[in-house]
Amino acid sequence: MASSPIWAQDTSKLNKMELVKLQKDGLDVIRTIIEKYALEGYDSIPEDDMNLFKWAGVYQQKPKDGHFMMRVRINSGVLTSDQARAMAGIAEDYGKNLVDVTTRQAIQFHWLRVENLPDIFQRLEQVGLYSYEACGDCPRTIVGNPLAGIDPDELFDTTELVNQVNDFFLMNRDFSNLPRKYKMSISTNIYNSAHAEINCLGFTPATKIIDGKEVLGFHAWVGGGLSAKPHLAQQLDLFVRPEEVLKVATGVTVIFRDYGYRQKRTHARLKFLVADWGPEKFLDKLIELIGPMPTGGEDKVVGWTAAYFDGVHPQKQDGYSYVGLNVPVGRLNSEELRELARIADQYGKGTIRTTMSQNIILSDIPNDQVENVLQESVLQRLTPFPKRFMSRTVSCTGNEFCNLALVETKEFARRVAEYLDEHVELDEEVRIHFIGCPNACGQKQIADIGLQGTLVRTPEGMTSAYDIAVGGILGPGAQFNQALKGRVKSDDVGHVLAELIRFYKDTRNDGESFHQFYLRVGTAPFQEKLTQLLTVAS
Repeated sequence: MASSPIWAQDTSKLNKMELVKLQKDGLDVIRTIIEKYALEGYDSIPEDDMNLFKWAGVYQQKPKDGHFMMRVRINSGVLTSDQARAMAGIAEDYGKNLVDVTTRQAIQFHWLRVENLPDIFQRLEQVGLYSYEACGDCPRTIVGNPLAGIDPDELFDTTELVNQVNDFFLMNRDFSNLPRKYKMSISTNIYNSAHAEINCLGFTPATKIIDGKEVLGFHAWVGGGLSAKPHLAQQLDLFVRPEEVLKVATGVTVIFRDYGYRQKRTHARLKFLVADWGPEKFLDKLIELIGPMPTGGEDKVVGWTAAYFDGVHPQKQDGYSYVGLNVPVGRLNSEELRELARIADQYGKGTIRTTMSQNIILSDIPNDQVENVLQESVLQRLTPFPKRFMSRTVSCTGNEFCNLALVETKEFARRVAEYLDEHVELDEEVRIHFIGCPNACGQKQIADIGLQGTLVRTPEGMTSAYDIAVGGILGPGAQFNQALKGRVKSDDVGHVLAELIRFYKDTRNDGESFHQFYLRVGTAPFQEKLTQLLTVAS
């Protein structure tokens, strides 16, 4: 039975979407899609219900001509080969063979019609997958360690724990009407592979001595998020045993549901409530709801690898390796996904894993079969040994499909990465993220170099351009990158990035990463270099 909406006692303070949700729960639109709109067609869908399509994991695709995008939930990014084949078939039959890996380990389709949705829902359900609540004002896909269960660098396997939390929240009407989107991450990888600090609620590995024994568990972080006003999550002073994760997650979600802001949608994420309350008040309210908890223990996060795993690496199981593949800007086709499923069955244990860097991992490969896997033709493009800049380039969907994006990003980012690989020699990876609007699905703020698309006026008319920021990182010492002044027209982006990277290459200390260099010199030298480049370009 759904909870009583205490926020509805005074509807004068609710935004328009909140009034829509009070009239119809977002989950109810799933049945309406199946029984009405799939039969009557796109033109039969009223605006209010169109806005609720997000609870089915579906958005209108640009230019709102009857095509839709669908996002599929994948817990921690771990897929079976049967699930991969099912999604390849959906892309082939309905989505023009297009498959995107997102920065939240989901799979995304495009070009779908409302008439297709019931069959797609059914195909997904047959293999244990759902698009439901992959979008909307609800608990979304739970991201985690894509190497869960095979990771030499995890405290313990979180697979079943993530599944437990997912199963509790999925389609749970007590939590299907939150103020805005709600994102969780759960991982015990010591290199923060689930990006805890940019989630509404994140669990990171920790230990604590309790009754004389070391207990493995988590620390909890609340209030992270990106978009136009990014916030880093703040750590709560409590230690969470694995069996208490669901209790803590439920308590945090109740607080967001009942105390989160519903007046302005631009100010409705959990991050704004946490910023106003502070972690101490938030923790007090949480303890009031869930009961006493131990104080914090010892953090076990030692760094951040940005969820990159390309190459061949040993698993914690003797005699097995995983192969991390580069999926250029997260985009592949249905035949490539089907081939990966075949390889996973033929050489491994039928498992494929998606990462928050928009890439894919083939796991459980016997060491004596690794060379055979590397000879598979699909690994020529989806290579474990990518060129340096292509390997670290991330992009959102862009205005090819997204109604919010100002510029095309996906193909543009790929071309820029190719340009940099052709023109810059570097022995260090530099992470470059592209986004087409302030919503920051491409996670610009955590990149070494982040680019946000915009438009500028020229004598020839409006043209696409990018704002540039430098110095982002997560893990210990987490900070968002800092914007530089001066917009770079798209035609100049490749050259400008090459020169900024050469400046780093030529003036760094031995062994100094891009971020270490940035911490030493600050933004001023980058700003001076960019200003010089823009002056020459003009």
